[in-house]
Amino acid sequence: MIRKLRNRNFLFVIQLFPDNHQDSIVRLFIAVFCFLLSHDSFSQDTIDNFIEQKLESIAEDAQSENIDYSTLLDVLNNFKLHPINLNSTSKEELMSLTLLDEVQVNNLLDHIEKNGKLISIYELQSIDGFDPLTIQHILPYIEVKDITGQPHLTFKEILLHGNHQILSRWQKVLEQSKGFDPDTTGIYKSPNSRYMGSPDVLYERYRFTSGTNVSAGFTAKKDAGELFYKKNLKFVYPPKEDSIVNSKFHDGFKFFSAHLFAHNIGFVKTIAIGDYQVNFGQGLVAWSGIAYRKTADAMAIKKYATGLRPFTSTMVNQYMRGAAATLGRKSFQFTGFFSRNKLDATLIKTDSLIPGEDAAVSAFQTTGYYRTPGEFAGKDNITQTVYGGNASYLKRKFTFGVTGTQTMLSAPLQPTPSAYNQFDFRGKQLTNFSADYSFLLHNLNFFGEAAMSNNGGIAYLNGCIASLDPKLSLSVLHRNIQKNYQSLFINAFAEGSPPQSNEQGLYMGVTVKPTGAITLNAFYDNFIFPWLKSSVNAPSHGNDFLLQAQWTPNKKFDTYIKFRTKDKFTNAKSANEIDYIVPYAQTTYRWNASYLVSPALMFRSRVEYVLLDNPTKDKDNGILLYEDVLWKNIFHRVSLTLRYALFDTKTYDTRIYALEEDVPGAYSIPSYYYKGSRVYVMTDIKITRNIDVWLRWGQTYYSNKSVISSGNDEIDGHTKTDVKAEVRMKF
Repeated sequence: MIRKLRNRNFLFVIQLFPDNHQDSIVRLFIAVFCFLLSHDSFSQDTIDNFIEQKLESIAEDAQSENIDYSTLLDVLNNFKLHPINLNSTSKEELMSLTLLDEVQVNNLLDHIEKNGKLISIYELQSIDGFDPLTIQHILPYIEVKDITGQPHLTFKEILLHGNHQILSRWQKVLEQSKGFDPDTTGIYKSPNSRYMGSPDVLYERYRFTSGTNVSAGFTAKKDAGELFYKKNLKFVYPPKEDSIVNSKFHDGFKFFSAHLFAHNIGFVKTIAIGDYQVNFGQGLVAWSGIAYRKTADAMAIKKYATGLRPFTSTMVNQYMRGAAATLGRKSFQFTGFFSRNKLDATLIKTDSLIPGEDAAVSAFQTTGYYRTPGEFAGKDNITQTVYGGNASYLKRKFTFGVTGTQTMLSAPLQPTPSAYNQFDFRGKQLTNFSADYSFLLHNLNFFGEAAMSNNGGIAYLNGCIASLDPKLSLSVLHRNIQKNYQSLFINAFAEGSPPQSNEQGLYMGVTVKPTGAITLNAFYDNFIFPWLKSSVNAPSHGNDFLLQAQWTPNKKFDTYIKFRTKDKFTNAKSANEIDYIVPYAQTTYRWNASYLVSPALMFRSRVEYVLLDNPTKDKDNGILLYEDVLWKNIFHRVSLTLRYALFDTKTYDTRIYALEEDVPGAYSIPSYYYKGSRVYVMTDIKITRNIDVWLRWGQTYYSNKSVISSGNDEIDGHTKTDVKAEVRMKF
C-alpha cells in the first residue's frame, strides 16, 4: 500500500511540471526508487530533521547560501564519536548539546541526585520534559555507563588514545562561467573581469581530538577563481592592479586557520591558542560566529554561552586569533582573551580621509574571496586588536556574569555617510560592557543581558521559558537594542542580522504536546525599528508568526506542516527623489515527511509554497517539491543519497532554501529559484575501516533561462553542474 501511494504521489509531482528534458531523469529515478524498495534488510541510523530546520532558518534569515555551519555542528559530531555519559556529566556539557533547555537539564540532574545513577536510557522517559521525541533527538549523542568519574589522563595517554582525522576535498562547477573565459584581450580595460585562478575548490582539514577535552588542528581552503601558484597566472594586469597582486599574493591556500584547545585541566577550565571563538551572555557584547535565532522550536530562544570554543570554520572575520584561558575554582570562573587579526576592508580615497589620519576604511569585507585584483585590494587592510574578559558565578540554578571587551583598529572605520547609518560605529576604539543572568525558579527559567557601548548606547534583553506542564511550555522574550548601541561582536536574538542595532521587539512562543506523537509549536514576534534601516527610509515595524504541527507516531515515520507569515516595510523604489516605504508580506507553507522503510532505507518528501505580496509589484509566488532517497550500508561498504527536485518561482525574491545532504565538513543549503529541476547523487564508499571516499554530482536545469547568474559568475546555458570528491582518513 505504501509503495502504491508513494508512486502515485511521485507521478502527481511529475504532472505538475511536464518537461521533456526531465523524462530520462524521472525514469531513472523511478527505476532506482523501485529497485531500492525491493531490498528489505539494511542498517542505518534515522536522520533527524530537527537540526535541519534550524540550519535552514539561518540561511533564510541571512539570505545566503555561502555559510559554513562547522562551528555549530562540530560539537554534535564530536559527541557522536564520544557520547555524553549521563552518569558522569555536568550542566555545562549537557547544555553544550543545544538540544535541551535548562529546565530539562536540571530535571535530569535532580533525578540522578535523588534516585542514583541511571540504569538505562529508557529511564529518561520517567523524567519531566523528556518525551519520546526529545529522547530521539539526543539519542545519538548520549549513553549510560556505570562510571561516575573522569579518568585522569597523562599527556602520553592523550596522544595514544586520541583520534586523528584528515579531510581532503575537491569540487568544481563544470560549466565555464564568464570569469574563467580564456579570452583576456579586454583585461586592460576591465582588470576585474577575469578570475586569476582555476575553477577548482580545494579544502584540507586535519583535526586531533581526545574525547571532548582536547582539540587541535588546521583548516585550509582555496576558493574557485583563486590562484594557488603565481607561476600559473596566464595574463598580465595593468601596472596598478599588478602592483596590488604582487604586494599581497602568496602561493598556497588563501585561507588558513589553526587551533589548539584543551578543556578541564585542573583549575584551568579551558585554554585556547590560535583561532577560537568567544560566546558570553546572550550575544549583546561578545558572540563571534553564527548562532541560532528564530526557529520552529518555540522554546529555543535562549543562548547557552560556552565561553571559549575552537574555531573550525572557513568564515572570515568570524573568529579571534591569539590566546585565551578560563580559570575556575568551585563556583567562580574567570576568562581572559586577547586577539590580533588582520581583516579585509575597503580603503577610502585619500581626499575623504579623517584629518590627521593616513588611512581609513569604509567597511569590512566578509566574502573571503581573492579572485581578482579588486578583491585582493581589500585583503588585510586593517588590524583588529581585541582583548577582554568575563567573570562569572555559576550554580546549577543561578548564574551571573559580567563581560568587558576593548576593540582597537589600526585605521579608523569611516562608513560612507547616509541617513540610516549615522549612528553606526566610527573611529578606532570601541568599548563594551554587559551583565548577564539566568536563574531557575521551579519550572521557570528567567534570563537576560544588559549592555552598554562607550558612546552611551544601551541594549538589553530579558526572557523566560516556562514548563507549566509536561504537555505545555511557554516562552517570552523582550529586547531593546537602541539605534546608537555599537558592538562589532553582537549576535543576539533579533529580527535583524548582525551587526544589530535599532530594534525593539516582543516574542511569545508556545509548545503543546497533546500526545506523545504530536507536537505543536507556535510563536508571534512583533518588532519595531525606531530609526531608518538600509532600504527602509523611515521608522518601521513588522510581525512574524509561525505555526508548526509535527506528528511522529513511531520511529519510522515523521511528518510536519508549517505555516509562517512575516510582514515588514521596504522602499517603494519609485522614480521620485524622496522614496517612501510600503508594506510587504511573505507567507510560506511547507509539508515535510520522512519514512524509514527499513533500517537502511529512508525516503523524504517536501512540498513548499511561498507567496510574496508587495503592493508596488504583482504578487510573486514559488513552489518547490522534492523527493530524497537515502540508502545506507549497501553490502556494508556503500551508501547512496539521491534527490530529485522541481521548482517554479516567478522571481529571485521568492527563492526557497532547502538543505541538501553533503560530504562531511561541507554544508549545502542552496536557494531554488526561477523554473526548473535539480538532481543530485552522492555515494559514500568505505574503502577500509578508517578510509571513506565520497563522490557527489548535482545538476540544476533552468527551463526558462538561457543565461544563469550574472557578472563573472554568468554561465551561457541552462544547466549548472557541480561535482565534489572527498577522502576522509581516521587513525
